[in-house]
Amino acid sequence: MSSVVWNDGAWRDGAEPLLSVNANGVWLASSVFDGARAFENVAPDLDLHCQRLNRSAAVLGLKPLMSAGEIFDLAWEGIKKYPSGAELYIKPLYWAESGFVAPDPDSTRFALSISEAPLPTAAGFSACLSSYRRPSPEVAPTQAKASCLYPNAGRALQEAQAAGYDNAVMLDPIGFVAEFATANIFMVKDGVVSTPVPNGCFLNGITRQRVIALLRGRDIEVQERQITPEELEQADEIFNTGNYSKVMPVIRYQSRDLQPGPVAALARELYWEFAHKTS
Repeated sequence: MSSVVWNDGAWRDGAEPLLSVNANGVWLASSVFDGARAFENVAPDLDLHCQRLNRSAAVLGLKPLMSAGEIFDLAWEGIKKYPSGAELYIKPLYWAESGFVAPDPDSTRFALSISEAPLPTAAGFSACLSSYRRPSPEVAPTQAKASCLYPNAGRALQEAQAAGYDNAVMLDPIGFVAEFATANIFMVKDGVVSTPVPNGCFLNGITRQRVIALLRGRDIEVQERQITPEELEQADEIFNTGNYSKVMPVIRYQSRDLQPGPVAALARELYWEFAHKTS
């Protein structure tokens, strides 16, 4: 995977090391990032991803070094280094260089990575219920897209893959559905779309919010509410939304096979229309 990285005023090869093992961001996990996509010469909601990065930095006590607008412009500069239409993953990040346990905000550093990353197809994926859960806000920085939140999601993925599935459904601390290990979750029953109401234990994803608005704009009922694990077992459709794959259907949940459904297909179609109209 080829990549370029901007740091300290210059673009460089993405394989060049930037962080010392003694950096607070490596040793003590004071790092936040965001992820955006470029494909077909568009980068939908890139501005919102840049804004969220700076909000995440504040949650961890880091000092944003660039405005969201400056990060946006820099990202487009990097996108243009690739051939027209390239499918890319755009990852700006902040980390602290020093501090003992608590990061020193004055040591904050910034980098922007842009990598080639083909979009997954819309063929779908399998998922199972995980034994691992999302943390509650008082025990983890769940308001931020913080790197320290991902090892537990990684454990959920490893567990699912060992059982023969592609992804995992994680519950919140009190036993309701929260999200997939890597994306937000939606279900459809009798034509009504439901998705977990944001309760502070998972990010209210940018693509999630966009898809909700697009579906409602077509007069499709979308409920944000508590969803039990048992409801997923009876769903007509299950699909995800997330920056990396945008919208993908679940084709097997637990032991039950599912067909890619019309609502997931419509959500993906509407998202692509939105992306090309606004970027």
